[in-house]
Amino acid sequence: MNTKYKSVPVKSSEITPYSQYLSRREFLRAAGIVTGSALLAACAPAQRATGTTVPEGEAPVLPPGKMDERGDPANSFEDITNYNNYYEFSTDKEAVNPLSQDFTAAPWTIQVYGLVNNPTVFGIEDLLKEFPQEERIYRLRCVEAWSMVIPWTGFPLASLLKKVEPTSDAKFVRFETVFRPEEMPGQKSPFYPWPYQEGLRLDEAMHDLTILATGLYGQPMPNPNGAPIRLVVPWKYGFKSIKSIVKIELMAEQPSTLWSAVGPNEYGFYSNVNPDRPHPRWSQASERRIGELGRRATLMFNGYAEEVAALYEGMDLIENY
Repeated sequence: MNTKYKSVPVKSSEITPYSQYLSRREFLRAAGIVTGSALLAACAPAQRATGTTVPEGEAPVLPPGKMDERGDPANSFEDITNYNNYYEFSTDKEAVNPLSQDFTAAPWTIQVYGLVNNPTVFGIEDLLKEFPQEERIYRLRCVEAWSMVIPWTGFPLASLLKKVEPTSDAKFVRFETVFRPEEMPGQKSPFYPWPYQEGLRLDEAMHDLTILATGLYGQPMPNPNGAPIRLVVPWKYGFKSIKSIVKIELMAEQPSTLWSAVGPNEYGFYSNVNPDRPHPRWSQASERRIGELGRRATLMFNGYAEEVAALYEGMDLIENY
């Protein structure tokens, strides 16, 4: 098991500090651009890293200086919680945060079933207690050619799968998002086959880089980012990292996925980040890092090729997109 990408020691000078985020927040508030509720991004009441409750209206205490293993600084808490694709709420990235404020993330259970010896329903509190939480600072690359660096908190999906013991017939893992159109207005749209579904091959799901994330920046997962628990697969385009998971099913056959059903010529099952495989409507050779003015070259497998290329040895990565 390679632990290269689990956690990276950093200096406080290597990232835009949270104090600068606070300064920007105060500027925006003074200018009347953004309301305080939108800026808090579903963090009140939040939890400090110590587990104590943050009083309503008080900003969470975030650790200084975080970057990925390439030296790229993490995006600010503001960036991460206010710019999201989450069609269950809205197709407008900046509308997701305010529309998700009333989403109920507790109590929460995840059903793990299918081709397993020990089908189990886990409460979110069971997962937090049973599986040690660790920080993973990962790049997130959207299929729309923008990117972020995010300090997630979570645990390897493999730990959960080993607990339920997949049978020898299990070859794929299917994930399903909660279906609550009364709280998630985007799910009232007739243009998408709700609930959101995604899938991985079993070996992809068992890879050490694949995590179930329960928080970011040391705080519980904010609503606009997939509270209370989401998948993170950093070498794939962001839409593969399904949010607000309620079901995990082990299967023998490749599962259907929402975006492959909507646009099979545009969104394949694998959806590995690949600068050589353009989207039919745009190039994937470069990307825009949120917070930067210019563009940067897209890295094969989002920069994790050393870790994951062996999973696809012998595959045509243009054909198997």
